[in-house]
Amino acid sequence: MTIRMLLTLLLVSSPALADEIQVAVAANFTAPAKVISANFEKETGHKVELSFGATGKFYAQIKNGAPFEVLLAADSDTPAKLEQEGAAIPGSRFTYAIGQLVLWSSKPGVVDPAGDVLKKNSFNHLAIADPKLAPYGAAAMETLTALGLLEAVQSKFVQAENIAQTHQFVASGNAELGFVALSQIIKDGQIVDGSAWTVPTQLHKPIRQDALLLNKGKDKAAVHAWLNYLKGEKAQSVMRSFGYHF
Repeated sequence: MTIRMLLTLLLVSSPALADEIQVAVAANFTAPAKVISANFEKETGHKVELSFGATGKFYAQIKNGAPFEVLLAADSDTPAKLEQEGAAIPGSRFTYAIGQLVLWSSKPGVVDPAGDVLKKNSFNHLAIADPKLAPYGAAAMETLTALGLLEAVQSKFVQAENIAQTHQFVASGNAELGFVALSQIIKDGQIVDGSAWTVPTQLHKPIRQDALLLNKGKDKAAVHAWLNYLKGEKAQSVMRSFGYHF
């Protein structure tokens, strides 16, 4: 069989090799995950099923037998814990992105570039993701603690289950401002609406987001291909456009 005939056979048979991948995705990574997965699907023919939510909730679901094959967490601790507890393939964990926390209002002029709006404390509601479930919420708590403002503003918290709900609270006006992920309010490197303060990274621990190959995806070539794609330049270019770094 010639090389040309072999390539033709592979191209013709490739749809039959297409598979479906189950991925649990931290809510902050919703937008880039959709773009990256759509590009991957076009290139490979595989189907990527994305589920979005709080990393803490995904941990509980995975421990209870959820059919996820990959976890894209909003932290590094949860994947490490799952790996240690035998729910994932040892050595498969890697950092796919480092996130950025921002204080955001859907209205222009509310949040100043230095974040002094927090010190003025003239707002009624501050949205924050549950710090026990959402790493961005934990980073927000660390930020307020570092600024010495936690006690002053804590009574104004509107607590959300995850960072997606936090964004919704602010976008709808139910909270004047809130701590969200930069990826939720940025497009092509520009904040799309409202006003924001990019929280200095020294005010909280780095939001290192780790990926993990779970046991259910161990023997699926499509899963390994998707994780390799996530490490590549095409995927990283998408992530950069949403404000992530590496």
